[in-house]
Amino acid sequence: MANSSFIFLCFLLIFSGSIVVHAMTGTYGINYGKISDNIPAPEDVLRLLRMNKIKNIRIYDADPRVLRAFSGSGIEISVCLPNELLKEVSLNGSIALEWIQVNLQPYLPGTSIRGIAVGNEILGGDTSISEALVPAVRSVYRALRRLGLTKTIEVSTPHSEAVFSSTYPPSNGTFKESMMPYLGPLLHFFNRVGSPFYINAYPFLAYKFDPSHIDINYALFQPNKGIVDPKTKLHYDNMFDAMVDATYVALEKLGYTKMQVIVSETGWASKGDDNEAGADPKNARTYNFNLHKRLMKKKGTPYRPKMLAKGYVFALFNENLKPGPTSERNFGLFKPDGSIAYDIGFKGLISSAPSKDFVLQGRFWSSQSLIIVVCTIILVLFM
Repeated sequence: MANSSFIFLCFLLIFSGSIVVHAMTGTYGINYGKISDNIPAPEDVLRLLRMNKIKNIRIYDADPRVLRAFSGSGIEISVCLPNELLKEVSLNGSIALEWIQVNLQPYLPGTSIRGIAVGNEILGGDTSISEALVPAVRSVYRALRRLGLTKTIEVSTPHSEAVFSSTYPPSNGTFKESMMPYLGPLLHFFNRVGSPFYINAYPFLAYKFDPSHIDINYALFQPNKGIVDPKTKLHYDNMFDAMVDATYVALEKLGYTKMQVIVSETGWASKGDDNEAGADPKNARTYNFNLHKRLMKKKGTPYRPKMLAKGYVFALFNENLKPGPTSERNFGLFKPDGSIAYDIGFKGLISSAPSKDFVLQGRFWSSQSLIIVVCTIILVLFM
């Protein structure tokens, strides 16, 4: 009896650790950035998200105002441990434990905190903290395990395209050799705990830097001849899928054939500087409308047809205090007052005046409007 009890206990320990938690259970989410002094309060943001049936968001901190406001909403949130804390957390596991106890635990389980992103775009960016990434990720995971939260909160870190040496065509997807001292151990750890690989994929940036060689329609999900990968013979009619599949190929070359790829950021700027090709409201509307439609189809990519494509659009609002080129402050689906920046089928907190084009297309004709028009016509005929 003692031996059988011991075996059963071992069985539970092994398989309880193998339960994989997913920070994103849907396929379409949104990044809720707050580098601004004029965006709505979290309570109004919650109302906006509910109106548009958005159930997955990422925030770039662990703002208590947001976590408190979203309690009981059911909206799944991925928070971020800031880049500036990585060194401390990597050197001292008790700091990770304290950060979770102070910033997250008080809001559980009412607020659906489903993920912790340890830093943002560390590899290929700030080299001074690259060495801290893997130990910081491990410290956060150990702290979650100590608190009994590994079955409900996923640990991850998003990467920029800077981690790749090649992404075109998708079958050439390869990570930079210089990244491997950090990326190798990170992937090994994420594979062990079941975390996905998060990538910030921006067709906008690719087009912006090379507009003479990239078909704008290919970048915007618009009809185009696309490309055929000469190695796989797969056809791609949009750059988003090609970027995701290049990531799958790069992971496969390292032996990670089952790791899921999730796009942590993607979007298109509605305004930019003179040298920022493609940054205008029409292209932003086209990209984000088609992106939403593509992700809501809940299908895979050409290379991974059985792995659902998932992504968080960047961003919820235009953020007026962001540094950098004009495009950085103009990625929002919504204006700071909560009205829509352009029409992709979402509702704003306040109504925006429709353009002539949209009125002519019938987008804003309600049944009440039609009744008024018909009655007016009849009245005119009988006068």
